[in-house]
Amino acid sequence: MMRILLFLATNVAVMIVISILFNLLGLGNYLNAQGTGIDLGALLMMSAVIGITGSVISLAMSKTMAKASMGVQVIAQPQNQTEKWLVDVVNKQAQKAGIGMPEVGIFQAPVANAFATGMNRNSALVAVSTGLLQSMTPDEVEAVVGHEITHVANGDMVTMALMQGVLNTFVYFFATIIGHVVDRALSGNNERSGVGMGYYIVQMIAQIALGFLASMLVCWFSRYREFHADAGGANLAGREKMISALRALQRGHEAEELPGQFAAFGINGGGIQKLFMTHPPLEERIAALQNAK
Repeated sequence: MMRILLFLATNVAVMIVISILFNLLGLGNYLNAQGTGIDLGALLMMSAVIGITGSVISLAMSKTMAKASMGVQVIAQPQNQTEKWLVDVVNKQAQKAGIGMPEVGIFQAPVANAFATGMNRNSALVAVSTGLLQSMTPDEVEAVVGHEITHVANGDMVTMALMQGVLNTFVYFFATIIGHVVDRALSGNNERSGVGMGYYIVQMIAQIALGFLASMLVCWFSRYREFHADAGGANLAGREKMISALRALQRGHEAEELPGQFAAFGINGGGIQKLFMTHPPLEERIAALQNAK
């Protein structure tokens, strides 16, 4: 909760500074001269409500949505040795990482995959696929679990959701301004009430274009946090186990496509594709662990 409050407070401060900066640069006067009638302060606050609310709601529903969409079976009471061992590993690593015991689940999938989600680091969900349990050694599974536990301990899910919310805020904010300015230009700055069709078309196109740029920033941060999660997994399970797990994924997933936001590890890519990758190439992650002191 403290992470959320600090993050929100920081971004409120950023919005205030930006509002002051726009006024100093005369953006408000320019927009008024164009006849847009935009109140920058009110627009910024409305954009924040639209941008952040959706992300916070998604984060609050993340465990429920993950369970439903991935078919996760939560282990309430271990039914076999594998489930008991998995729960014990999660419990041991959660204690070492200083977080509350997460829910532990297994979902049916042929590929090796795992994810962690949840709004609270002391009430998270860690789930692994049947493919991961079948294709990896216990040491490698332990490392993957450590990677996910580190995501929880670092509050990555909260930070990512709030970062996306703040970016959504500015995407809507600037897209709205662009829509109004272009609409007035298309109308020849004729005095009229309301906005024309040009506003809605341009605003939508601007949201898409700016949304792509925002996605690049989110993906960059996601790649950055993966290196930290790998380091955390190495600390919890052992560096060699973490390297071995990454190599196992590299061997088994060279031609596989992992399922979106729940994928624990990404597939190699290059060129412009890399800008939209949420996970760094596996060889880079392996090299980072090998070079760690």
